[in-house]
Amino acid sequence: MKKILVLCTGNSCRSQIAEGYLRLFAGAKAIVYSAGIETHGVNPRAVATMKEDGINISNHSSNHIDEYQNIDFDFVITVCDHAREQCPFFPTQAKRFHYNFPDPAKAEGSEEEIAQQFATVRLMIKEYCRKFVLENLP
Repeated sequence: MKKILVLCTGNSCRSQIAEGYLRLFAGAKAIVYSAGIETHGVNPRAVATMKEDGINISNHSSNHIDEYQNIDFDFVITVCDHAREQCPFFPTQAKRFHYNFPDPAKAEGSEEEIAQQFATVRLMIKEYCRKFVLENLP
């Protein structure tokens, strides 16, 4: 079974969404973790936008990268440029992947406009995760 780490700045939004979709698409093929180089708590809007797609991430926790230093990951996926630049060295042979998703937590506007931005990023992450699993977890 493969071990996947999704890494973001605060482990509150993008990495949580990616963890949810990777768990869904990978099933028993992988154990999926997410972490941040900081911890900001799980964003309630991330929970709500995933619930709209039938995925419950309300039990996720916001974890710091240091908690996972002793895990031999097969894949490390950074989902923002800041995390990629600050990503600590892992003494593993993990394959690294990167995609700089927009941060929906910084969305501005009405509640409807913010929800739409979350939904847009959710769809981007969903498609990325689906493709990642198809290509890397045969």
